[in-house]
Amino acid sequence: MSGLLTKLNDQIMIADGAMGTLLYAHGVDRCFESYNLTHPEEILNVHQSYLDAGAEVIQTNTYGANYIKLNRFGLEDNVHQINTKAVQIAKSAAKENAYVLGTIGGIRGVQKLVTSKKEIIRSFKEQLFSLLLEGVDGLLLETYYDFDEIKQVLEITRQETDLPIIANVSMHEPGVMENGIALPTALQTLDDIGANVVGVNCHLGPHYMIKALETVPLLQNAYLAAYPNASLPSYQNGKLVYNQHSNYFKQCAKAFRDQGVRLIGGCCGTTPEHIRALKDGVTHLAPITSKETKPLLTKENTSHSQRNNNDSLADKAKKQHTVIVELDAPKHLDIATFMDGVFALEKAGVDAITLADNSLATPRISNLAMAVKMKQAGSKVTPLIHLTCRDRNLIGLQSHLMGLHTLNFHEILAITGDPTRIGGFPGASSVFDVTSFELTRLIKQCNDGLSFSGSSLKTNTNFQVAAAFNPNVANLEKAVKRMKKKADNGADYFLTQPIFSHERIIELHRLTKDIEQPIFIGIMPLTSHRNAEFLHHEVPGMKLSDEVRARMQQHNNRQDSLREGIQIAKELIDTTINYFNGVYIITPFMHYPSTVELTKYVHEKTQLVTKI
Repeated sequence: MSGLLTKLNDQIMIADGAMGTLLYAHGVDRCFESYNLTHPEEILNVHQSYLDAGAEVIQTNTYGANYIKLNRFGLEDNVHQINTKAVQIAKSAAKENAYVLGTIGGIRGVQKLVTSKKEIIRSFKEQLFSLLLEGVDGLLLETYYDFDEIKQVLEITRQETDLPIIANVSMHEPGVMENGIALPTALQTLDDIGANVVGVNCHLGPHYMIKALETVPLLQNAYLAAYPNASLPSYQNGKLVYNQHSNYFKQCAKAFRDQGVRLIGGCCGTTPEHIRALKDGVTHLAPITSKETKPLLTKENTSHSQRNNNDSLADKAKKQHTVIVELDAPKHLDIATFMDGVFALEKAGVDAITLADNSLATPRISNLAMAVKMKQAGSKVTPLIHLTCRDRNLIGLQSHLMGLHTLNFHEILAITGDPTRIGGFPGASSVFDVTSFELTRLIKQCNDGLSFSGSSLKTNTNFQVAAAFNPNVANLEKAVKRMKKKADNGADYFLTQPIFSHERIIELHRLTKDIEQPIFIGIMPLTSHRNAEFLHHEVPGMKLSDEVRARMQQHNNRQDSLREGIQIAKELIDTTINYFNGVYIITPFMHYPSTVELTKYVHEKTQLVTKI
């Protein structure tokens, strides 16, 4: 057993606090890890200040010293030098008086698809080997919100070294991981994989971290650790500021000890004064050897509503021909024409009306407001509400989903959203906290009764999630692979961009025979030759065949153009219903009589046609 583990067996040990907080307070607002090379004396001073405060375990200034994070600063080629220098600085400070842990921080948060697992593993191994080669006393894996990520890197670390490993997870909500795994289960799993010390760090202050640890039993093989934040930060004069009531940490130190914690340090906002307070708080206290735990409210013991998808659009489309019509909310406040269209389409027999979310990045009346108006006016047709990643951050997205569930709207089209530069406010910001893939996964997490942070929603949502698909690409096989990836992330059905080629519809059928999710083929009646040329040349995701463009060019009269556009759409519907159950009709310029006629046409034809 190493000296560090021997000491932990007999006593409570104090670790250091935040590195970044002290550097930030001195005006450093870029890559903290780069200071290992450019300002090593400042890093040494921070280590020394924590040692003087009573820390017996310090960590290297390498939290973000991996290829992925250093790449943001153009320092990706300096991974080895930065990590090597960090260990040298820490060891020169610790000498024989403290243990040095090589720190490796987590990469993934809620935005899991931003970085692939392959990239994370490659980046992790490069940093791990740099730290091991320089001779650390142990390794600290910290701030891992994604439990799959820490399991994977812990397995790699355990295979590569017999040194002590501290594995700390982070929680958005007390007592539960991001994917809903209860903290006791998570820490036991890390113990089973081979961590010597397991615990929690970051995001939570002492109060909620202690509350979470009340649910965690003492483990058979691993000791417990806690690295709380100083407090919740406030934002003052453009800077994040943490509570500096370090004496509070002295009171909390005993509470951490009472929960079985043997390694106590600090995370964001903590300073040498906080560490000194922790040291004073556990002086003369022996570690506990037994404890009683409190139950944690998790998804396993939370009441859920039962999902019932018998009337879902996906379920309908698996059994019979189903029609969805898109009817955009107005760009102004006169909704009379929109409501007339709703009832005309309902009378024609549409299965759902899909409401775009500020399509083409142009402000419209909220699609949720229009869905409510439809219901208030007595419409029975199902609203399919688009939800973009462009306009809302993760907080807004979850709040919006909770509102949709509360109002009993359960059909959602999860899409990225058109970029703001093409709309009416080209200077507006785009959010894009997540991709449409990730948004779909998070919506399905709500269906499991879990919020984005992993906390209980106290009931299951029952969202059915549609995904968009663009078949108007040069390589359709590659696009279909992307479709399958969306299906793997939880998409229940697909809506395609408008298709203006019979051959493309048939080819799409051939390539998607093994996809069980229904596909609604986009059909858009053209209104004029100018409309056709605009769509073909200027609208992303649109591609018209030469034949269609030529047919529209023959007509100058508005009525003749409309009739030709409807005729072309009917011919495309003929092909569609021979191969697919789903028809998705896009209403052009609020000209709902066209989509009413096409909806009726689908129902007339499907009485005579059997899908191939």
